[in-house]
Amino acid sequence: MASEGALLKEGNPRGHSMDRRRFMTLLGSSTALTNLSAIRPSRSSSPNDKRSGRGEEISEQDANPIAIHPENPKYFLFRGKPIVLVAATEHYGSVVNRRFDFMRYLEEAADKKQTLTRLFLLFRELQSARNPYSPLKPDSPDFVAPYPRRGPLRAMDGEPIYDLDEWNGEYFDRLHRFLTASSDLGIVVELTLFSNSYSDQVWALNPLRDKNNLQRIGAVEWQEYASLKNPELVARQIAFAQKIVQETSGFDNVYYEISNEPGGGLPGHVTPLQVDEWQEKLAEVIRGELQKLNRRHLVVGQNAFSYAPHFSQKFDDSFSGSMLDAVNVHPLPNLIVAGRTYQLGNFMSKELQLGEFRDFFLAINLRRKPAISDEDNAASLYRDDVGWTIHRKRAWTAVMCGAHYDYIDFSIQSGREAGTEESRRNIRSWMRYLSEFIHSFDFIHARPAPDWIANPPSPLVVSALIKEAKDYVAYLADGREISDPGCGHPVSGEIMFSVPEGTYDVRTYSPAAGVYSRAKRISGGNQIRFELPTFEHDIVLRVTREAAGTESARVPSSQRGRAWTVESFF
Repeated sequence: MASEGALLKEGNPRGHSMDRRRFMTLLGSSTALTNLSAIRPSRSSSPNDKRSGRGEEISEQDANPIAIHPENPKYFLFRGKPIVLVAATEHYGSVVNRRFDFMRYLEEAADKKQTLTRLFLLFRELQSARNPYSPLKPDSPDFVAPYPRRGPLRAMDGEPIYDLDEWNGEYFDRLHRFLTASSDLGIVVELTLFSNSYSDQVWALNPLRDKNNLQRIGAVEWQEYASLKNPELVARQIAFAQKIVQETSGFDNVYYEISNEPGGGLPGHVTPLQVDEWQEKLAEVIRGELQKLNRRHLVVGQNAFSYAPHFSQKFDDSFSGSMLDAVNVHPLPNLIVAGRTYQLGNFMSKELQLGEFRDFFLAINLRRKPAISDEDNAASLYRDDVGWTIHRKRAWTAVMCGAHYDYIDFSIQSGREAGTEESRRNIRSWMRYLSEFIHSFDFIHARPAPDWIANPPSPLVVSALIKEAKDYVAYLADGREISDPGCGHPVSGEIMFSVPEGTYDVRTYSPAAGVYSRAKRISGGNQIRFELPTFEHDIVLRVTREAAGTESARVPSSQRGRAWTVESFF
């Protein structure tokens, strides 16, 4: 997540800051590098053993990390089973925040069937009055960096300065324990090595800034951090990336993100192309280190966005190029695929934009890489039913379009690592229902079919996954924005769909309650009219073919040759 505390004023090359809400509002209108192998290892670093889901050592041959599914490149294979990544994750500070009880967080996440958590390894978020308590915003004494603090000099945050020639044993101990616990609970971890710095105030918190380390590495402006312009800084970034791979690639439940929200194009500073050259170098380093260790973990991320003339991000190269195995998407305005610009909602705005959201993920579903709606922040700041309902709708829509979904749950804080009673009852349970539902469906052999449902009532945005002649799922959500007086009012009406000849069970499912209706037996081969039960916000329709030999209802002879009406039975 980009810093809320400080971002560049539009068009201001001096790097003066502004809060992120203002910035996101504006979104709508080979140098030779040294391998620092001489850095002393931390005394507490554990051996990089291969780990099973139970934390047991397993052989090199049997340890296969999460990978692209061989039968469907939009999904992942994890421990021999297909997986969809679904999460309402903490704000990435499990390891770097000494006060954060990550065991409590992980156990609750596993209880809610979450399959992913995101972990920042170096970046520290700026505290802000608007959202001060996220796990990635620890007080300075509680920030655990990969480098130890050494006095007597002081860093810019007032604490002892960092020594980049040593590794911090406490940091790697926390990292190992976090990954072991995640592995034991079957949770995949996205390891994010670097991040956009966003502003001078955020850059002031980074151990790799010159005023924060004994070696005086990093004498650059924040805009140049993600570039190859400073060889000494890049060498330290490479050494950090190599160390992380060495310490973590023994786990089968991890993959690597190069950088969170890489961007360039501010006047007088590096371009998006130059940022991507830096990313390419780091991807090469990560894969090179993995090759030395005979391991094949995934490298994910996104090509750099452009700050100018306004925020925009092109995704064609992310999907077509070789740098990334899977693509992370941060849903924001002005995302571009195949020449079309999509508006996915402004940052922390409570904008739903469900039609655009669906259309974007349908467009990238045509590309041969997994797509992760990573860090959806449309309404994450608002810890209430309105904000949570927006994210429930976007989560289901992403998954029904063949993508994966993660959003930041800001109800999770130090001291409240399992969220609040309200968030556990609502958004966290809703994400459990989504995870349970999609993993009950053969998504590997399914395809998005947005037109399967004909003539839906006008407020509804429909997304669907179908396994031909076997299993059909449609998600129907009220697409009205909260500014619309009708938003949240009951919805009903008739829809139409077709299935091949055969006997099917029709049921509805509540994304908010996690329960099915009782089934109605129908016969296919004709267009079917279905009267939706009255609902608020969203509903799921599932049509499943019965196995041969099962007793089933037949279409009466009087109904053959015309639409078969399924009356409301809920």
